[in-house]
Amino acid sequence: MTARSKRWKLAILGLCLTVVVACTTQYRNHGYVPLEEDLAKLKVGVDTRDSVAEAVGTPSAGGVLNKSGYYYVRTRVRHYGARRPKVLERQMVAITFDSSERVKKIARYNLEDGQEVPIARRVTDNGIEDESVLKKVLGNIGNISPTGF
Repeated sequence: MTARSKRWKLAILGLCLTVVVACTTQYRNHGYVPLEEDLAKLKVGVDTRDSVAEAVGTPSAGGVLNKSGYYYVRTRVRHYGARRPKVLERQMVAITFDSSERVKKIARYNLEDGQEVPIARRVTDNGIEDESVLKKVLGNIGNISPTGF
């Protein structure tokens, strides 16, 4: 076996190992959802915002309008090679409060309970064309007038 064929075999083996490692499934976990035992300790109409935060932790998100509630969200996503990531599991616990800041309702939702909300990307057109410098220079060749000097 020559040194050249040995290098080729090592290069092919390295390429195969790279492909295998790149296609390994990876899981990503985000967020936090309180345990069922911790939620069972909360009492509707008795606990306040502060006692909820102390008992189960601070929320991932809060109500945007008039501080309506606490929202705890946990998501598990699978990444596989170059494919689009797939959401495997999503749990959300929503704790809403009444006007006197007492717990009004505790609800648990799963991925099956909701619907996916597409994010709309809106871009305002400013009317400026994206031209390269070369295009601008070549476009002005015939537009030079003697009065401009």
